[in-house]
Amino acid sequence: MTAPYPATALEPEVAAPLILALPKGRILAECGQLLLRAGVAPASDYTDEESRRLRFPTDDPALDVVRVRPFDVATFVAFGAAQLGICGADVLMEFDYPEVYAPLDLGIGVCRVSVAEPAGTAGSDDPSRWSRVQVATKYPNIARRHFASRGVHADVVHLSGAMELAPGLGLSRLIVDLVQTGSTLRANGLVETEVIAPITSRLIVNRTALKTQPETIGTWIARFRAALGQ
Repeated sequence: MTAPYPATALEPEVAAPLILALPKGRILAECGQLLLRAGVAPASDYTDEESRRLRFPTDDPALDVVRVRPFDVATFVAFGAAQLGICGADVLMEFDYPEVYAPLDLGIGVCRVSVAEPAGTAGSDDPSRWSRVQVATKYPNIARRHFASRGVHADVVHLSGAMELAPGLGLSRLIVDLVQTGSTLRANGLVETEVIAPITSRLIVNRTALKTQPETIGTWIARFRAALGQ
C-alpha cells in the first residue's frame, strides 16, 4: 500500500501576514488612536521603547506591525519588506521612491521642513545674490532641490542629528531641519527663516502589492480612510 501523503501536504498554504511599518518616536505615539479606529490592535509592547522586539503581532492574524526608524519606513515599503506603512511627508520628499504610493494624509505628526540660521546673522545678506551656500541637514536631497530652484548651489554637510550645533561650530551657514515648535532652534540661538514645506504623516503602500493584492490592500486603505472620518 502506498503511504499516504503527510497531512501538511494536503492542507492549503497559509498566506503570510501583511506587514505595516510604523515609525519609532512621536508619530508612533500619535497614531495609536488612529490604529484602533482602523481596527489594528498590536501587542501591548509595540509602543514600549525599551522593548527589544521589532515585529509585533496584532489581533488580526493577517497583519503584523514592525517598528523601525522614521527614515526607514519608506525604504521597507519601497522594497516590499512591508506592504503598508505610516511615515512623514518629509521622508517621501527626501527619497521620492517611485515604488511607494501615498493614498491618505493622516493629519498627524504636524510639523514643517524649514531653513534656519543664527539669529545674529539672519537678514544680514540677500539670499537672491548667493551663488552657493553651505547647509547642514539630514535632508540632502530636499536641501539641494530647494536651493537649486533659486539658482543656488548647496554644499551639504550631511548630519543625522544635532543640526542646530552646525552654524555655531563653523560647519555650515544654514541648516535645513524638521521643526515642530521651534523651541530647539531658539535654545540654540537660531531662527527659522523659511518654510520649505508643511509636513504631515501619510499612509503609504507598496505599488506592486497594490497591483497583486488589490482587494486586500484596498480594504486596508478603506479602513484607514474610514478611521479618519470618525
